Amino acid sequence: MVVIRLARGGAKKRPFYNIVAADSRNRRDGRFIERVGFYNPVASGAEKALVVNTERLAYWAENGAQMSPTVARLVKQSAKAA
Repeated sequence: MVVIRLARGGAKKRPFYNIVAADSRNRRDGRFIERVGFYNPVASGAEKALVVNTERLAYWAENGAQMSPTVARLVKQSAKAA
């Protein structure tokens, strides 16, 4: 099954997450199919904290991909801000 989830990157104490479509059997930070956006929880100033490609997200959702609870919350938050 394809799942849309966060893949952690960044340095120690400076998290950066890619929002990716991946096979659920792969590791959290392992192989993924497509990068759909990113989330930077420690963004400051003019940096963007959340960017989501809604077209690709809709494509994966209509093809059966499940969003993780955290990604669903972030997508809802970005839709509310836009």
